[in-house]
Amino acid sequence: MSPTVVVIGGGYGGSATAKALDGVADVVLVDPKDAFFHAVGALRAVVDPEFLPEVFFPYDKLLTNGRVVRDRAVRVEPGRVTLASGEELAADYIVLASGSGYPFPAKSDLDDTAAAQQKYRAAHASLQAADHVLLLGAGPVGLEFAGEIKAVWPQKKVVVVDPVADILSEYAPELREEIRRQLAELDVQLVLGAPLKENPSTAPGERGTIHVTTASDVDITADIWFRCFGVVPQTAYLAGALTDVRQANGEVAVTDTLQVKGQDTVFALGDITDIPESKRAGTAMRHANVVVGNIKALIESTGELATYQPGPAAILLPLGPTGGAAQLPGQGVLGAEVTSQHKGADLMTGRFGELFGTRTP
Repeated sequence: MSPTVVVIGGGYGGSATAKALDGVADVVLVDPKDAFFHAVGALRAVVDPEFLPEVFFPYDKLLTNGRVVRDRAVRVEPGRVTLASGEELAADYIVLASGSGYPFPAKSDLDDTAAAQQKYRAAHASLQAADHVLLLGAGPVGLEFAGEIKAVWPQKKVVVVDPVADILSEYAPELREEIRRQLAELDVQLVLGAPLKENPSTAPGERGTIHVTTASDVDITADIWFRCFGVVPQTAYLAGALTDVRQANGEVAVTDTLQVKGQDTVFALGDITDIPESKRAGTAMRHANVVVGNIKALIESTGELATYQPGPAAILLPLGPTGGAAQLPGQGVLGAEVTSQHKGADLMTGRFGELFGTRTP
């Protein structure tokens, strides 16, 4: 009888893990959504609703032997997973891949695809009607969103505000310089080095004139704003022997084999781990490769487990379909053309169509 592997979360790392273990174990993937949400393409979907079908992938073709349970894990401890419905799943191995919450529209906050798509269409309509856009957060999300907005509506005024002194400080100076150059060409205004004195008076994504001032007395007027910061690891379900590995910020302590500290049969990957590195889709999928190999090694008793080593800082940052820059290991800083080829043109939708069986390789 095959051992049971329960994967909590059907995001990038969780889906890849479930797919890869489908032939060697009895896989149960637990996720409250009715489809995988391709967050890499989310910002494109706001500015271009015709792109929406490209960012939702139903789970029905992901697994051949295992099953996907549309439910939410409310209590997870070694050997057992309790779902919101009350169902309990016995597990020989558990993979924690529940990911993180992030403000809409960079991530969807609804579990139903139809409702989520309607929310994106509404956001598009509000954004289309706005003349002045304020983005709070000059990290990759805020900068990419600015580029997407300008690619569709070059006449819109876009201002990006952040307390940090410079953008993308963990990356090479050449990358920062190239991104700043392209943003200047797009007429995106960067207001850095000081927080806002007060929060905007309207809700994020809501039309309505707002006036804000930074601590350095820069006055900004806009008629819509979006929050582009605030990662929150989703790990409140950890219980029993797993309670102590959940840290104050919600991250989970893991070993270099991506086993949860103190556990042999519980693994964690992606945004929820305490590994000090940039948490992106590609990172989660690299984690998944290690987790899959190690669970296979444990099932088949084939020897030592592999370890995960964080790689050097890397990023693909598109500014619209044809703009942006990248920093890749062994290749240095690359310009708009390479960034578009790797990511910007289709935001990797083809690759995930293959994973979820909606497209042939």
